Order: sequence, then structure tokens, then C-alpha cells
Amino acid sequence: MTRKFFVGGNWKMNGDKKSLGELIQTMNGAKVDSNVDVVCGSPSIYLDFVRSKLDAKFGVAAQNCYKTAKGAFTGEISPAMIKDCGVNWVILGHSERRHVFGESDELIGQKTAHALENGLGVIACIGAKLDEREGGITEKVVFAQTKVIADNVKDWSKVVLAYEPVWAIGTGKTASPQQAQEGSRKAEGLAQDQRI
Repeated sequence: MTRKFFVGGNWKMNGDKKSLGELIQTMNGAKVDSNVDVVCGSPSIYLDFVRSKLDAKFGVAAQNCYKTAKGAFTGEISPAMIKDCGVNWVILGHSERRHVFGESDELIGQKTAHALENGLGVIACIGAKLDEREGGITEKVVFAQTKVIADNVKDWSKVVLAYEPVWAIGTGKTASPQQAQEGSRKAEGLAQDQRI
């Protein structure tokens, strides 16, 4: 199976209907190569709005979901809710979810399993922080993060591994394209090993 080139854009906690509407209008006018999947990560409150306005040639992703279908989990959203908005992707394991909100590898694995069971595609983020990189444990960290995701994946056609060079975000350090690609290659190799 040959996969398409994948481009994902995470809008994070930014935008309002006016500014997102302008962005959507610009995107809708763009030509996109048929061999490229483009997916935009929208704030959850705008998922319905974005999916209804953004041309179908673009995918939309929620920026997070929870590991269960429903319950007393104030502020969380389920894969079923995401799908009900016409959205088919979710971003899981983003560095901000890991480091700002304290999400564990185990929780990210559980979320991955539940999202996939409910038919969502998963953009699974992995990457090491600066202190981990400087401590020489980048590969160990990326392996642990990838393994818990891989342990919960049966069909890799619905999963995209996104390598985040977290060590280069806001640190003044720069990740070269080669370093980012090397991180992605290592993650792919680790995921490949888990499929055996």
C-alpha cells in the first residue's frame, strides 16, 4: 500500500469564527495535489463550523479526545462526538498535552485505541524534550512513546506518526529538516518493529 504525502496543521487554541472563516476561504481557493492529504486541527468548539465551511478536499482533526464514549468527564470530548461533527481525525499525544496537561504514555495509548475503535484516524505525536535530548535519551523516549501507541494499533492505514522535535520548540535551538526526518524515520522503524 502506498500512502499519500500528509500535511497537518494544528491551529491550537487560536482563532474565532471571523479569522477562521477568512483562513478557510483562502484554503478553499487553493489547489491541492491529489497525492497529498491536508488535515487541519481545529479547536473543538469550532469543529462543526470548520467542517461545514472547509472544502471536502481538506480533512479536519480534533485536537484531542478522551478514552471513553461518555460519562462525567467535564470538558472532554469523545470520538463519537467528533464523528458526529463530520470530522474523521484526531491529534493525540501532542507535546502540549503531554507536558502542559500531564498526559501519560499509557493514557495516550488508551485514547489511541478508543479513537481507532470508533473509526477516527489518529495523528499520533511523539518527541523528546531538550533535557532528554541533551541527556542522550531521545531514542529511548521516542521508543516508549511509539511502543504504547503501536501496542494499540491494529490497522496502520488510519495512523500518522508525527515527530515533534520538542527540544527545538521555544528553546532557541533549531531542528534542521534532516534532524526532523531522522526522528520520523526512527519512529517509523519502531512502529514497523511493533507490527511484527
